[in-house]
Amino acid sequence: MARTRRRSRSRRRRWRSLTRGAAFIAALLPLAALTILAVHYAGLVTDNEEVAPVRAPLPAPPAQAASGAAAGEGEPSDELAVRVPDPQWVERVAEVTGIPSRALQAYASADLTLAAEQPDCGIAWNTLAGIGSVESGHGSHGSSVLASDGWVSPRIVGPALNGDGVAAIPDTDGGAWDGDDVWDRAVGPLQFIPETWRHWGADGNLDGVRDPNHIDDAALAAARYLCQSGSMDGTEAWRAAILRYNPLTAYVDSVAARATEYATLALE
Repeated sequence: MARTRRRSRSRRRRWRSLTRGAAFIAALLPLAALTILAVHYAGLVTDNEEVAPVRAPLPAPPAQAASGAAAGEGEPSDELAVRVPDPQWVERVAEVTGIPSRALQAYASADLTLAAEQPDCGIAWNTLAGIGSVESGHGSHGSSVLASDGWVSPRIVGPALNGDGVAAIPDTDGGAWDGDDVWDRAVGPLQFIPETWRHWGADGNLDGVRDPNHIDDAALAAARYLCQSGSMDGTEAWRAAILRYNPLTAYVDSVAARATEYATLALE
């Protein structure tokens, strides 16, 4: 009888021990799960600080070159020949990415043109598309519409750069581009500051006029501006170039995410 009681007490002790152990493990599981999630998301944040989009190549052979001014428009352009992308490629990629075909044509044209002008730069159409998306929704900000001729109407003009939560940039163009003769404002689908446009403005549609409100002009100017310091190949160089366009890490991350999305869809 005594041995029976001892065995019974021993079994109860073992049961209590197992129960406590199970409860302890059960209590640890949520903490473990939270730890795993924390490490996972911390890793994403760390990786995001170093992200750069893949380059989505344009089809070979590249499209034809265009030159000269359109009939009856402006003066003959002093641009080198501007490359025009394959229309079938534009149609297909516009459909799968959701980028308006007229905007995509401008980004791809700038890519091809820079590949001929500055082959070591390595800029890609999807980088320009990422910038165009973040800056103005490809020319659709507010009530604006990107027309088939490449003009954005009404014009997209940013807030006054008066130092109130933004950089302070006194007027540099007498209000010629932004309508403000006190402070500068970013202009057009790729949001050029007038002073930057004065140095980097381009004639992407070869009409003899350099206008930041035209998607071809803006895209070609943006490509040249980004390539000013050389190659954009590699994460560090790519991010440094985009930081020159807008010196905010969050901005660079947004452009990288959108450019990667476009490249992924185009390559499927």
